[in-house]
Amino acid sequence: MSVSSSPEAHASCASPVWVESMGGPLIVVPVSALEAWRGCTETGVMVGDATAPDDYDRACAVDGPAGVIAVGENGAQALVLADEPATSCFLPEHRAFLRWLAADSEAGLKAAAGAVLADPATEWEKCGTWSSDGPATLMDSAEAGSALDTEYPGGGKPSQASVALAAGRWSVRATHTKADEETWVGLVQMLPIES
Repeated sequence: MSVSSSPEAHASCASPVWVESMGGPLIVVPVSALEAWRGCTETGVMVGDATAPDDYDRACAVDGPAGVIAVGENGAQALVLADEPATSCFLPEHRAFLRWLAADSEAGLKAAAGAVLADPATEWEKCGTWSSDGPATLMDSAEAGSALDTEYPGGGKPSQASVALAAGRWSVRATHTKADEETWVGLVQMLPIES
């Protein structure tokens, strides 16, 4: 038996951290660009009376199950898990985000996701290319990256999960698959693009 010391191998042994949204899309922002992600602001279109979209407005505008948008002005990109605000986690061993569309249990959902990922007949939708410089954070797109560690007035902090990811260019694909009558699996997977 071999032992791997990679962050992805260690992360796959632990139970995943599930992230919920307040109703909008979840987003994966590189740690290096978190400070540049402003989220939902009073100067945006959704909350304010502005005509220029804020970061949250841009995340909400992503069409399809996933897409990539710019973060800040330094060329960073974020991956938007769009289509619906499903509670999601990162499965590092598959470089995939698992979206809880419908399931009786986490174990059942993860087992169904494993079967979908292993099935060569699974139909995938292409969702573009994402470039990332390494580790990222899965979070609610309405939150500002700078406020993730700030406690809410009523207690608690914004929902977030670390995403152990190597720097690289990724081809993004997504699927929503009915595994059985009770289990619907949503996946957004990143496949490395060779340079």
